[in-house]
Amino acid sequence: MQSRQTSPLTLLIGGDLIALTLFTLLGFASHNTLGSAGLRMLTTLVPLAAGWALAAPWLGLYHPEITQQPRQLWRPALACLLAAPLAAWLRGLWLDAPILPIFIAVLTATSALTMTLWRALWCFLTRKQVSYG
Repeated sequence: MQSRQTSPLTLLIGGDLIALTLFTLLGFASHNTLGSAGLRMLTTLVPLAAGWALAAPWLGLYHPEITQQPRQLWRPALACLLAAPLAAWLRGLWLDAPILPIFIAVLTATSALTMTLWRALWCFLTRKQVSYG
């Protein structure tokens, strides 16, 4: 019997999704709406994941030579700077609601912090040991 090992790239993408999910949960919790949010949380998570999925590969965030270098940890923050306004726009369309500039600013800053912390952990755990090929 052959064992199937999960690839580092799959783990990295899964970690990104977990970090974005935790970010969304914390956002709703900070507004004291976590208990009643239900599927409404998807109106933040799905657009943010879509924005991240567009920005992250473009910035090389799935290449080991970048993800394993601490000096490259500015890239997740930049990805969020690109992803968050798109996510806010998509969320506004989904909810048929206005897009508040303060929401974009908070979404950008807090998602950038979340994703940079997650990617710093990934960098620390995988440095000099992972190849995605």
